[in-house]
Amino acid sequence: AGTTGSGKSVAINTMILSLLYRLKPEECRLIMVDPKMLELSVYDGIPHLLSPVVTDPKKAVIALKWAVREMEERYKKMSKIAVRNIDGYNARVAEAAARGEVLTRTVQTGFDRHTGEAVYEDEAMDLAPLPYIVIVVDEMADLMMVAGKDIEGAIQRLAQMARAAGIHLIMATQRPSVDVITGTIKANFPTRISFQVTSKIDSRTILGEMGAEQLLGQGDMLFMAGGGRTTRVHGPFCSDSEVETVVAHLKRQGRPSYLDAVTAD
Repeated sequence: AGTTGSGKSVAINTMILSLLYRLKPEECRLIMVDPKMLELSVYDGIPHLLSPVVTDPKKAVIALKWAVREMEERYKKMSKIAVRNIDGYNARVAEAAARGEVLTRTVQTGFDRHTGEAVYEDEAMDLAPLPYIVIVVDEMADLMMVAGKDIEGAIQRLAQMARAAGIHLIMATQRPSVDVITGTIKANFPTRISFQVTSKIDSRTILGEMGAEQLLGQGDMLFMAGGGRTTRVHGPFCSDSEVETVVAHLKRQGRPSYLDAVTAD
């Protein structure tokens, strides 16, 4: 969270760029929600996107609900081969592909007519590596105004469970008030960053302590990791022209393959 001029949008850009630099489109896919229509629209058309940048808050709700369904699907796939998280799943699938082995599981197909005992068969599983999915939301306040309860429920489920399935959330807001960052959302986001805010109350809403109102702006931030320890750091800077150069290069590398289901009713 952070007010205008605190460096919040630049920080989001640097996070996105570091993902784009490190991971190929088949390793990391992005869903970008930008109700302001300005900050993230520059990324439209890069091959990492799962859908065009979402600017309509109602479509954003649909995209978040799709992410919840995708998370549930991934959990089913992971339970089939008895792994705990996406890294274990991808390692297992890659290992099987390298050996030319087909992964199978035993399923019950019915009962023996004479003895009444269960009959089991081996079923081959067609498993492909799963990419990470990162959902970036710039301006939570707009979404909470349009569909507060729906958004809150979807975000709560994703924040609680989606990490093991390789789905991650980055959410930003200019207005860290209690109606935007509700207790439910706050409880499920252990890692938080606060840029300069206007009052002690805002600082307390996001970090649970005062201090963010005294920051200097332009990238000066308090970073709170999972354990609750707060560290003062300075965010990196990347200019609009640098973002445009990276985006232009990525667009030359390939076209995005969109999934219509992400924003379809």
